[in-house]
Amino acid sequence: MEEKIQIDSLDRKILSLITANARIPYLEVARECNVSGAAIHQRIQRLARLGIITGSEFILNPKKIGFHTCAYVGIFLDSASLYPKVVKKLEEIKEITQCHYITGNYSIFIKIYTRDNEDLKHLLVDKVQAIPGISRTETFISLEESFNRQLPLE
Repeated sequence: MEEKIQIDSLDRKILSLITANARIPYLEVARECNVSGAAIHQRIQRLARLGIITGSEFILNPKKIGFHTCAYVGIFLDSASLYPKVVKKLEEIKEITQCHYITGNYSIFIKIYTRDNEDLKHLLVDKVQAIPGISRTETFISLEESFNRQLPLE
């Protein structure tokens, strides 16, 4: 079991500010928190070292770059022991943005972005379903992403 990491009210305030706007300057965070810029820098470095903050990225809008179809695919495996090999092959498909090993009917659940439904069909048939060890798939096309958010800080 992973040890619960303690964060205080200053950490919470910092996390609230930087998750709302990843480009916010440290000095602005410092002003909002009534502490020095150095203190903010040290706190953020600590939060990153503890693994509470991971990465720093710009998020692309899939539709703005031509990817209009978002789909979720449940994958059935011939055998659970094939999971590592299948995941390695799935990782090579650039349109797959998430991959989860799950409980339930499927072994693997993936998220895919394609230019349109025809591209999705080709990707599924020619790439995903062609991977040895995948017995079948079940696809769900997302009609609209209603929201996407960070976890709340409690």
